[in-house]
Amino acid sequence: MSTETTDVTAAILVIGDEILSGRTKDKNIGTIADYLTAIGIGLREVRIVPDVEAAIVEAVNALRARYTYLFTTGGIGPTHDDITADCVAKAFGVGIDVDPRAKAMLLERHKPEDLNAARLRMARIPDGAALIPNPISKAPGFHLGNVFVMAGVPAIMQAMLDQIGPGLARGAPVLSETILARNLPEGTYATPLAEIAKRHPDLSIGSYPSMTQSGFENRIVVRGQDPAALARGRAEIEALVAELSA
Repeated sequence: MSTETTDVTAAILVIGDEILSGRTKDKNIGTIADYLTAIGIGLREVRIVPDVEAAIVEAVNALRARYTYLFTTGGIGPTHDDITADCVAKAFGVGIDVDPRAKAMLLERHKPEDLNAARLRMARIPDGAALIPNPISKAPGFHLGNVFVMAGVPAIMQAMLDQIGPGLARGAPVLSETILARNLPEGTYATPLAEIAKRHPDLSIGSYPSMTQSGFENRIVVRGQDPAALARGRAEIEALVAELSA
């Protein structure tokens, strides 16, 4: 069962040369960010690193020390460049070997004679880790300490996220309000908007321009965990937009 605390934070570590080369377009960051926001976990940092042991180990140790949770995606398949499990084991200073529980999961999909050395790589789990079930292709993820190691394939990552989500500590949900600033260039309201932001340090206030069919349009987004503070911030921004639009 999940617990609720005031400030729960997270980072995402995306692992894979194919992401950095642009050959594969990441679809997991947005999915995880949406999921965490909905349950009150603040995503504070995202890193993308290559399939290089030193880079992965350094990032795992830095991020797991800084945030409540670290979620990794990628690098737990059957090929030689899938080294995430070994790197997490090294980061924690523990051993790693074929886990009987993980092997049993693979046997739900593969015949014993088809469970070759490559497929058994997906059953290598760091000592002391708990498994994350994979209802799609059976090869599990795992979590060790506050680090959750998931697949890079979006559908499988989503299935794993659904498995671990109910057990995560949660903060107050992040609420969001959007104020449209039509036909107002950002330079027109940038200074007074900054003053509003200073008066409301408990809120996140951002301006996001976009081009629509009817012309240029800016969206001012206010985010926060306190409904009353959010309402006060929105009211000030609406008054500002109305004054400048008059």
